[in-house]
Amino acid sequence: MATRKSRPRRRGPLILLAAVLVLVAGGLFFYDQQTRIQTETLTVASDRLPAGFDGYRIVQISDLHGREFGEDNKILLEKTAALEPDLIAITGDVIDDPDQMGILEPLARGLTAIAPTFYVTGNHEWAIKEAATVKSLLEEQGVTVLSNEYLTLERGGDTIVLAGIDDPNGPYDQKTPEELSDEIHAALGDPYVVLLAHRNEYYQVYDRCGFDLTLCGHVHGGLIRLPFTDGLIDNTRRRFFPTHTAGLYPLDGGGTLMVSRGLGNGGISFRLFNRPHLPVIVLKSGE
Repeated sequence: MATRKSRPRRRGPLILLAAVLVLVAGGLFFYDQQTRIQTETLTVASDRLPAGFDGYRIVQISDLHGREFGEDNKILLEKTAALEPDLIAITGDVIDDPDQMGILEPLARGLTAIAPTFYVTGNHEWAIKEAATVKSLLEEQGVTVLSNEYLTLERGGDTIVLAGIDDPNGPYDQKTPEELSDEIHAALGDPYVVLLAHRNEYYQVYDRCGFDLTLCGHVHGGLIRLPFTDGLIDNTRRRFFPTHTAGLYPLDGGGTLMVSRGLGNGGISFRLFNRPHLPVIVLKSGE
């Protein structure tokens, strides 16, 4: 008796469907890595911090590069407000193209409605020759610009210093961090100092100056973050395996460096395992 041969199964459509699903999933993951903000709480303890500032919360916004998270940065503003900051620090590279000026007014207005907001320049504002315009637009909305200068903050009857430096892309004869530090110590003795800067790679300078906490960004977390690395590539100098790219780093002189991974992507770049970063730094008095 003759038997019928079974027809081979057609696997082509199943393989095609699987490939499409993998591509869609990969695309969604990649989009998520560029757009979904990751908040993070980090605690910096110091026996030099006055007790009145115990629990003081600083939200750091860095390296926005003209990005908008929702219309007029609504999502960014909502996430910032949810972190309940006492102070908001913008540490440079808020735009990198004159066509992005339109984001500044609603962003600054929204941030200053949440908490006192302070700004220092990054390299991109100077590179596009718009640093003065950016400073002016932010100041019009109530942001305090710190250009190689300092002021005192008061809370619970205690005082600390907030200082800020312009990026080295600024004027060649601008005040140096060392000169600013000397000025602070000559006027106020030996206060607890929070420095707003942009560039992470000058951490040894900040350490020598004796700043207690330095907030900076610039390197975008090394773009691609892999296990056992501090980021794969320095997006500014195109060097592999950079250091001091994300989070808290104790410095030899006793201070602490805080590096934000930033929010935007400057130029032709992307993020992987390194979502846009919105940290809140909580100060704690005592070891």
